[in-house]
Amino acid sequence: MKQMLDLYSDYLLASFSQTSATGLSNLMNGEVSHDQVTRFLSQDKKTSKDLWHIVKPFQRKINTSEGVLIIDDSIEEKPYTDENEIVCWHARPFQRAKH
Repeated sequence: MKQMLDLYSDYLLASFSQTSATGLSNLMNGEVSHDQVTRFLSQDKKTSKDLWHIVKPFQRKINTSEGVLIIDDSIEEKPYTDENEIVCWHARPFQRAKH
């Protein structure tokens, strides 16, 4: 699963146009089938706890008393994008990390 996560993440990051399970399969010359990608994507939804399990080892490697790691998940407003039920502003209060 980790290998598929890395492969799919790299595919999304490197793509300049629409992405699809078939597109990834074609890019991999059929080594990964579009069905494998679809099954991977239809697994249980991930939570912030799942993300922390992936990120935690990296964070521990760079942990120092000299600074902090800040992850900003904000979305910059674009003049050509209209708000709708899914794409809209979500206010979340700032929470300071406990030491």
